[in-house]
Amino acid sequence: MIARRTGVPAGDRSRPTGRQEMKESLVMSRPHQDAGFARRLVVRLWLLVLGLLPTAAYADGPPPEKVALVGGRIIPVVGEPIEGGTVLIERGRITAIGAEVKLPYDAVEIDCSGKVLFPGMIDPFNWRGLDIPNEAVAVAPYLDVYDAIDPSRSFFEETLRNGITAVHISPDHNLVIGAVTRVMRPIGLTPEEMTLRSPVAIQMATTPRSGSDRMTQLVELRGAFAELDRYLAQRAEERYAEERKRKGEEVDLPPAEAREKGRELLRDVDLDDAHRNLHRLREGAMEPWLYAGTATDVASAVAIAREQGFLERATFLIQPDTIRAVGELAASGRPVVCSDDLLLRTRDPFTGEIDEVFLPSALHAAGVPFALRPNPSGSLPERYLTYQAARCVRAGVPRGVALRAITLHPARFLGLGDELGSLEVGKRGDVVVLSGDPLDFSSWVEEVYIDGILAYDRDRDTRLGELLGPMAEATTSTTETAEAPAEEASGEPSPEGGDSDGGDDDRTGDPDEGGSDNGGADEGGSDEGGERR
Repeated sequence: MIARRTGVPAGDRSRPTGRQEMKESLVMSRPHQDAGFARRLVVRLWLLVLGLLPTAAYADGPPPEKVALVGGRIIPVVGEPIEGGTVLIERGRITAIGAEVKLPYDAVEIDCSGKVLFPGMIDPFNWRGLDIPNEAVAVAPYLDVYDAIDPSRSFFEETLRNGITAVHISPDHNLVIGAVTRVMRPIGLTPEEMTLRSPVAIQMATTPRSGSDRMTQLVELRGAFAELDRYLAQRAEERYAEERKRKGEEVDLPPAEAREKGRELLRDVDLDDAHRNLHRLREGAMEPWLYAGTATDVASAVAIAREQGFLERATFLIQPDTIRAVGELAASGRPVVCSDDLLLRTRDPFTGEIDEVFLPSALHAAGVPFALRPNPSGSLPERYLTYQAARCVRAGVPRGVALRAITLHPARFLGLGDELGSLEVGKRGDVVVLSGDPLDFSSWVEEVYIDGILAYDRDRDTRLGELLGPMAEATTSTTETAEAPAEEASGEPSPEGGDSDGGDDDRTGDPDEGGSDNGGADEGGSDEGGERR
């Protein structure tokens, strides 16, 4: 699947063909390009360096400002699918979407017939873009993940290849209070270019870190906020005195009243690095993300969030064991981000039988909104967000809920619900072009557009070609060798593309067996079978 290279703008076939005309039209538009468009040009250079982009796609000028993805099946996540629809992206934003879209004369038209257009997926939590999972310091809200991000890590390349257009970079869970997090694009030369939103959140954990115990963990966590209160009271009193001195007046209030007056005068610049970010967290400039790895830790996480006044803004990071406390999570009214492992396995002490409970099913039944994470350390399929969503459908979660769990839900949890997560007019032009339905395991990512610019093309993925090329050649060679004797013996060539066992190649059934979840054919459907075997 490639763009039409003729240079003829969509909707105006009377104009002469030729790449030079396309080049001239793009050059003429340059004085009107905004800073965001210039930034996207830098991103394209980075992608060319990685070898993930077609070198000839827009070789005669900058990428087009208007791109129309035409003819594909659109799954917008919100609303019904659109067959044979068009997504029009102008200057990085979606300006039209539907079955009948009038295209501007200067839009570059991309034929997506037979493909599926899906929103760019979002990884809601990942530490793998950092040089190490956690710092040695347990309480470190004065740090920023910016300082540990390495744009050259293969993690970002793999993220883009899998159709993820935004990833929330955060320290792992082995902490008390972690560094300031940020949402990153999987492309860019520097952390600044890659950053989509910062600051985003500060992670706190009620589950004991390595070498600690639950009591010590909670003492350190509550102690950090107690120290913040002490420091703010001291700085407020000093700030009040400074303001009175600046006006040439003496302090005329007792300490308690001076502190109260001084709180209104406090600014970020008045606070030191050790306390500034926790103060900003309380004031709403950043969101609290609380890690509760077991059911026991959920109550503590909810209690601390309520004590500090940010429960209504909290997002909980959970493990399968928290299924036992799903009632408390539901009562909190807050969303959760599931761990990359979605199954709780318990053994019956009398029979020895293993029982498995699927975490997203329990959350959905309790009315708790959730987001899914890929599992790169698990079996091969679980590294794909689409596969994680297919597992949900197989376990009885509605298809729409599963699709939102890898797109719109994480976007909203990260404060980007108006920008990402669905294909809607006004949102960023992040579109993944798939070979088939996203919940069909036989589908793969063909292309990825970020802000309307082609950021990934499978046909020109150098690293993927090096990995699969020898395998494909070996398979072809083996097939030809096996077919030749059969043709000689029968005197007739074997049917092209035929299977020896007469079966078809339509993979269906249990996604854990490598097949499709078959939630892809029907937007409201779900597979039977319940829990994973």
